[in-house]
Amino acid sequence: MKIPNNFEVKSPSFGVVNSVFIGRSLRHSLRNTESLIMAIALPIILMLLFTYVFGGAIDPSGEYVTYVVPGIILLCAGFGSSSTAVDVATDMTNGIIDRFRTMPISSIHVITGHVIASLVRNLVATGIVICVALLVGFQPSANLLEWLGAIGIITLFILTFTWLFAAIGLVATSPTAASSYGFALLFLPYLSSAFVPTDTMPIWLQGVAAHQPITPVIETIRGLLTQTPIHHYAWWAIGWCLLILIGSYIWCNWMFQRKTGRR
Repeated sequence: MKIPNNFEVKSPSFGVVNSVFIGRSLRHSLRNTESLIMAIALPIILMLLFTYVFGGAIDPSGEYVTYVVPGIILLCAGFGSSSTAVDVATDMTNGIIDRFRTMPISSIHVITGHVIASLVRNLVATGIVICVALLVGFQPSANLLEWLGAIGIITLFILTFTWLFAAIGLVATSPTAASSYGFALLFLPYLSSAFVPTDTMPIWLQGVAAHQPITPVIETIRGLLTQTPIHHYAWWAIGWCLLILIGSYIWCNWMFQRKTGRR
């Protein structure tokens, strides 16, 4: 068969490429059922632990579950997003990126696929955690608009930290290293107002807990769902998320181009 002189391979559209890689990542998530179950089960176990074991000592009135749920929601998002670092590191070390580079597509789409798939996966997991929280006594007083605001902040947080974990996956030399780096970030909610008010902490720790990125996000979600005062936390939450998101996206693209050498 003679190939015409003007024959050229057309690159697929941006949307088609992204949908293919998103579908690939979602299929991988469904096949890795152990990680999916743990990303949902671990936050639920922690919520039950803090509610029924520690809750009575922290707040004898029984209202502690309403206080702790916003922090558990972010823990759920963090556990789910951390798997992105492992997935990206796996792709970077198993040779699949070299195969993608031979195709008329931009290989960075594989990272975008991991990020969007993680966002979808984590939103579903967060919904399950909220449903369980309602069963164990969580009593939100939010109206529809406040629920939408809380979901928006949660979505922005998940997207932000998923890109951050994707960048960590690119920096890591192996999936095991990526898992270790990601695990270190999961301690941030414990040094915030997730489980106790920051003013109950030692003086030297209050400044760290009050001004780290997780606290304003938690206080914003808590304020929207339980109608407690938000004050300036919403602006700080959005500002921190956008700053980390933009920085992580730039870092991710720079590291990808540095490691792959092209595209």
